[in-house]
Amino acid sequence: MKIALAQINPKVGDFPGNTSLIVKRAREAQAAGAELVVFPEMALCGYPPLDLLSFPSFVLENLKALDTLKSELPADLLVVVGCVLPAKALAPNGLEKDLINAAVALHGGQVVFEQAKTLLPTYDVFDERRYFQSANERKVFSWKGVKIGIAICEDLWWEVSRDNGNPYGIDPVAELAELGAQLILSPSASPFYPGKKAVRTGIMAGVAQRFGIPVVYVNQVGGNDALVFDGGALVTDGRGHLVVQGPSFVEGLEFWDSALALSPRPLVEVELQDLLEALVLGLGDYARKSGFRKVHLGLSGGIDSALVAVLAQRAFGAENVQGFGMPSRYSSQGSIDDAKALAHNLGIPFDLIPIEGPFQAFLEALSPVFQGRPADTTEENLQARVRGAYLMAWSNKTGSLLLTTGNKSELATGYCTLYGDMAGGLGVIGDLFKTEVYALCEFLNRDREVIPWNTIRKPPSAELRPDQTDQDSLPPYEVLDRILAAYILEQKSSAEIVAGGEDPDTVKRVVRLTALAEHKRWQAPPVLKVSPVSFGMGRRLPLVRSFFEMT
Repeated sequence: MKIALAQINPKVGDFPGNTSLIVKRAREAQAAGAELVVFPEMALCGYPPLDLLSFPSFVLENLKALDTLKSELPADLLVVVGCVLPAKALAPNGLEKDLINAAVALHGGQVVFEQAKTLLPTYDVFDERRYFQSANERKVFSWKGVKIGIAICEDLWWEVSRDNGNPYGIDPVAELAELGAQLILSPSASPFYPGKKAVRTGIMAGVAQRFGIPVVYVNQVGGNDALVFDGGALVTDGRGHLVVQGPSFVEGLEFWDSALALSPRPLVEVELQDLLEALVLGLGDYARKSGFRKVHLGLSGGIDSALVAVLAQRAFGAENVQGFGMPSRYSSQGSIDDAKALAHNLGIPFDLIPIEGPFQAFLEALSPVFQGRPADTTEENLQARVRGAYLMAWSNKTGSLLLTTGNKSELATGYCTLYGDMAGGLGVIGDLFKTEVYALCEFLNRDREVIPWNTIRKPPSAELRPDQTDQDSLPPYEVLDRILAAYILEQKSSAEIVAGGEDPDTVKRVVRLTALAEHKRWQAPPVLKVSPVSFGMGRRLPLVRSFFEMT
């Protein structure tokens, strides 16, 4: 049986657009000789719809779109597509929720099979138990003489939960195997982070090792809000060998003929290249799906704004990216020259708007009430807020999306200014530690100088006071990022981090800084998620608390 794997880029709530995309890809699959085509999890409504699921009109439009699919899809092609259904369709008794996350099989204008998702994740950015009823049974169906089971995304992850010491109470794939499944289809909406593809492939290989069943995995591609989905359709055969691997970060169709014996393929995963493409895709989709066609940002001559400018130029084209240099009395000529050189390398428009006038006006206006008080971070923050006002004014005047340039190390420790450099519509690199920013910039320069080497090599500085460097008030980034990664990503306690070799006083200071900056992160723009734990939906802590420690 020839199966098409359709990784598509749906938009949440765009029922006409998503329906048209599904129909288009289904017809292409049929034209290529496919007998079955699989689409991602909740492809019909887009993932994740979050509290839109509480709107009756949203669910109704989803059902109308499903009816449209029945009439417009090729009648002799079996189409498996993710959607939302009323829970009573599969679980008529004892309901806790009104909806199910479902995959339906469509053929000849009818729904011939449907399966609800069983394992509803509630970790990281996921909160599916808030919306959905879990399936009360797993079933298989036959197509072209093959018994097929459907395991929607998390339903494949029982083994991971077991290995983490907290196994789900139900193993959906095991039940499908007991029912005689000869093939597992897995429609998914699995967000990207480096190394995720290897995790997925390992899960699929584990299924084969336990049950000898091939797995067809079809993932959503594209950005929706802060999440980036990488696609990367996969097929493992009954021995657990990877035999099909679709491209990442692009839409398209992949094909697998179950009757053909294919040689195993090596898993292709290039960490920095994948990270770069994920950020470009996430930025482009966030802006375009929100109605923006142009973006702008402040270019300080520093490494963070340089990286964001490169990502923006790749996502939108140079003509749609506007850079602004906003030097103050403390800005070095070198930094101004670096910003100009970057704009020249990228071919983006660049304008200088000095901030000395409004900054001095603020100082003079505040001098009567500040009299007798020494200068401190207040005056530093005023400069950032003047720049934020300029950049927001351009956004208001032109409809351009303002991109913030803060990284994860800064967001973690509060090394950023509310209503200043945090002002904007999207945090493009807010899930990259500073050391990751450096690594990506050096990767970008591997063939030619894209980012001026002076930007990469000079000591990082906000240039808000004379001769300032970041390390005046922060530990070296190599140390800081090791501690932050252990604390945030691995959720280790201070004692565990110290036991790993870090200085106790430095660990205590970093953990405290991270806790005290929580109020800033609550007011930050959305951050593109490209790690296992990002700031935002995936890490929700109270603002008012007396407990800082992770245990």
